[in-house]
Amino acid sequence: MNRRFSKLFVLAALTLLLPVFGRAQEGELRKADPQGTTVDEIIQKFATKEKEFKQAREQYTYTQDVRVQTLDGDTVDGEYRQVVDITFDDKGRRIEQVKFAPQTSLQRIMMTREDFADIEKRMPFVLTSDEIPDYQIMYVGQQKEDELNTYVFDVAPKSIQKDRRYFQGRIWVDDHDFQIVKTHGKNVPDLGTGKRGQENLFPAFTTWREQVDGKYWFPTYTLVNDDLHFKTGDVHVKQVVKYTNYKRFGSNVKISYEGQDVKTDGSQQAQQQPAPPPKNPK
Repeated sequence: MNRRFSKLFVLAALTLLLPVFGRAQEGELRKADPQGTTVDEIIQKFATKEKEFKQAREQYTYTQDVRVQTLDGDTVDGEYRQVVDITFDDKGRRIEQVKFAPQTSLQRIMMTREDFADIEKRMPFVLTSDEIPDYQIMYVGQQKEDELNTYVFDVAPKSIQKDRRYFQGRIWVDDHDFQIVKTHGKNVPDLGTGKRGQENLFPAFTTWREQVDGKYWFPTYTLVNDDLHFKTGDVHVKQVVKYTNYKRFGSNVKISYEGQDVKTDGSQQAQQQPAPPPKNPK
C-alpha cells in the first residue's frame, strides 16, 4: 500500500523487514518431535499436497470480497471495497466479474498493484514442492487448531531475488491431510516504487482455510489488523478478505488428489466442511 500525500513524497530506501509477529494461539504449542514420521517427510508430503491444491484451485470459481479500512483510533476514516466473482469464459480462461465496487474513500493510503496481487496469490499462501528450495523451513512443534492437530513451521525466503516477492511467517499443517490450514505472516520485501520513491508497505495477515469437496483446504478468510510504519507517520489498517462460493468448473483439464484423477466435467457446487474459524475476528 502506498501512503497518499497532499503535497510531497518522501524518498524511502528499499528495505527488507524481519518482523516479529504476534500470534493468537488456539492451543498450547508443544515442542514435541513428530511420531512415526520425520520432519523432512512431513515437508515433502505437504509440499506435494500443496502442488495438487494449487492446480485444483485454478479449476474452481469463487467470490472474493475485499474490505480495506484505515482507522484513526476507533474511527474508520477511509474504506476500499470490492466484490468480484472469479469465473471462466467459454474458452476456460479465468476472468473477474465485478459485482460491487463503490468509490474508494481511502485518503491516507492507496491500493497498489502489489496489494491486489497479494490478495489474489500471496495471502492464500501456497508452498509447493517447486517452491520448497526457495525457503528456509523450521519445524517448531505441534498445536491444536480447534479440532485439528497440526504441525507448525516457520518459513522465510533463503534470499530475495530481484522482482520477486515471498511469504515470511508461520504455517500450520494438518497432520491428517498434510495441507496448510492456517498462515500468519507478511509478504516481503516492502517496496519503494516510482521516480518519486513512494513507500509501498505490506501488513501482517492471517489466513484460514476450510475443506472443500472433502479434499482440498481452500482459503476462505484473511484478516489484517496492523500498523504500516511510513516515514511520515503510522497508518492503522484493517482488512478482511472473504473467499466464498467455491464451485468446480467444468473443464477438460485433469486435476489429481493423492495420485487419483478428480472428475471436472460439469460445474459443481463445492461441499465446504467446517475448519478452525478466526476467533472473534474484528
